Amino acid sequence: MRYSLARWAIVFSLWASILSPKIMKLPLSYSMPEFLGGHVWLTGAGPGDPGLITLLCAHALEAADVIVYDALVGPAILEMVGENAILQFAGKRGGKPSPKQPDITLSLIESAREGKRVLRLKGGDPFVFGRGAEEAMRLSEAGIPFRIIPGITSGVGGLAYAGIPLTHRDHNAAVTFLTGHGAGGGVPGGIDWKAIAAGSPVIVIYMAMRHLPSIVENLLAAGRSAGEPVAIISRATLPEQVVLETRLSDCVEEARAAGIEPPALVVIGSVVSFRPYLNWVEQARKRAL
Repeated sequence: MRYSLARWAIVFSLWASILSPKIMKLPLSYSMPEFLGGHVWLTGAGPGDPGLITLLCAHALEAADVIVYDALVGPAILEMVGENAILQFAGKRGGKPSPKQPDITLSLIESAREGKRVLRLKGGDPFVFGRGAEEAMRLSEAGIPFRIIPGITSGVGGLAYAGIPLTHRDHNAAVTFLTGHGAGGGVPGGIDWKAIAAGSPVIVIYMAMRHLPSIVENLLAAGRSAGEPVAIISRATLPEQVVLETRLSDCVEEARAAGIEPPALVVIGSVVSFRPYLNWVEQARKRAL
């Protein structure tokens, strides 16, 4: 079943009335921008849970003529598209046959030049390890008007659903986001592992599973503690979310033994120790039994 933006607005309003009656007193004065033909909207779909998309994303899903979407955009989100929208899969998976980036960008440009409203839908946020900047640059060079719609990146939303605060004033005043998968397919070059190990109390690594042994080796060699808490979050924010709590020195073997598969986030730092107290997702599951 596909839901219109109006129907989603009703759902949001109902929850607002339950959670905070004061919200209902606020004037709903915001109007959505028109999605014009010949334009491309580069849009973040959030970390997976369809409830975490933005209102602008929902609006674009309903209005778009062509939707070019990534592998991390789940079927529940695609159920929100307009009745006549054309869906084009453009997902990338390490080590598996995937559409080439130039072909994806060319498809966006050609569809826009045909006067279509083109939605480029990406998991998380388009400008956080999502090639959104590369695609926006090509659109700019081609003279195609575009809009950037941010989304909740998994390095924020995924941690929240795992019960791990990204920051805590008694634990860290800095966070480092890394990608574990460089443009050439290996561990990204140019990373100053010593500076990160010494200067960042919390490290969040995207796309780390394939090269996790090398990443851990680099961090340990740079002085990170072998016993430091680590969490590996697979399928973050989705019903099948799995979280492995381990230590830096043990995380490679324990992830292998647990069968953890991508997409997964690796979180390193003392904030992982909050999970037993803030793990609201699993607490909700237990209450539902």
